[in-house]
Amino acid sequence: MNILITGAKGFVGKNLTFALQNIKDGKDKTHPELEIGEIFCFDIDSDINLLDKYCSEADFVFNLAGVNRPKEQSEFMEGNFGFASTLLETLKKYGNKCPVMISSSTQALLDNPYGHSKKAGEELLFAYAKETGAKALVYRFPNLFGKLCRPNYNSAIATFCHNIANDLPIQVNDPSVKMTLVYIDDLIDEMIRALSGNETREGDYCKVPVYHETTLGFIADTIRSFPEIRASLGVPSFADSLVSKLYSTFLSYLPADKFIYDLKMNCDDRGSFTEIIRTADRGQFSVNISKPGITKGNHWHHSKNEKFVVVKGEGLIQLRKIGKNENGEDYPVVEFKVSGEKIQVVEMIPGYTHNIINLSDTEDLVTFMWANECFNPEKPDTFFEVVE
Repeated sequence: MNILITGAKGFVGKNLTFALQNIKDGKDKTHPELEIGEIFCFDIDSDINLLDKYCSEADFVFNLAGVNRPKEQSEFMEGNFGFASTLLETLKKYGNKCPVMISSSTQALLDNPYGHSKKAGEELLFAYAKETGAKALVYRFPNLFGKLCRPNYNSAIATFCHNIANDLPIQVNDPSVKMTLVYIDDLIDEMIRALSGNETREGDYCKVPVYHETTLGFIADTIRSFPEIRASLGVPSFADSLVSKLYSTFLSYLPADKFIYDLKMNCDDRGSFTEIIRTADRGQFSVNISKPGITKGNHWHHSKNEKFVVVKGEGLIQLRKIGKNENGEDYPVVEFKVSGEKIQVVEMIPGYTHNIINLSDTEDLVTFMWANECFNPEKPDTFFEVVE
């Protein structure tokens, strides 16, 4: 299947091209039903003569070309209607009745030059489909966001992410403005369904089934919070999928020097302990380094529980239930020999004193640790008691 993408250098076009290329190259194996041949990428700076070749050989057309911010209002109709007309006439020239998808906008319902041009493009495609019998797929996109979107153009989210990631101010005139959003990966999933003949339809139109309704204020406040959350070792709550998508988008706008940031290593003669992530509802993630022959721990908790995962070196984890058994004796010590050669989780059980011993004489023991709650020095829930 040969695929023509017009507007291939735009936000949607680039993301769609990368996704289709992954399928073609066998990197994305989740679409075995698709066999992709050539991907014809056409944009405003392409040789117009290539359109003939592409239209004669295409088995599916994604028409993503369009004008959003022209210098003159007349360019709306020229760019959004005029090119669509040229594209469809070229397909007719070669008798190519392959499916054609067009990216319209929810603004096609509005009385403005941009909306008029989008509406005209829709009607043109519907008329073409009626005349030729070709399948028409008209999508009215709301506000789109995600990686590779151009800031300071026509996406508030792209601008907010870019500015906040680069320590620049943002302007929100009316935080109560309601917005309907579609994330780029959800859009691309729908495009691939359309390519497979499984588009999501609603009457004469197609749509992206996954969308989010929110306010401009929520978006701005959420994106503003991301640098603050990272500085406190936190991560956003991803229970809201919109927040997760906004965070992924925000990260894509970080300058390279912000890809890396320091952590506080608590060091002593035994090694080090470093917190990586602190969350309000999913606990604390840390890495512990023990020097050769060192024992760490020898304490227990009332409620706090932990998971230890040795990722480098060889160690011994010991646990013993606190108190005495019915005979007045200490409970037996439970031992687990662990190493980075076999990644395993050992649970630190409430009411059990525990430790971890580096068995090596020469190599550091590196352990990933998770605790169900962040350490609170005012209520540490940690009590010293030697395991044996």
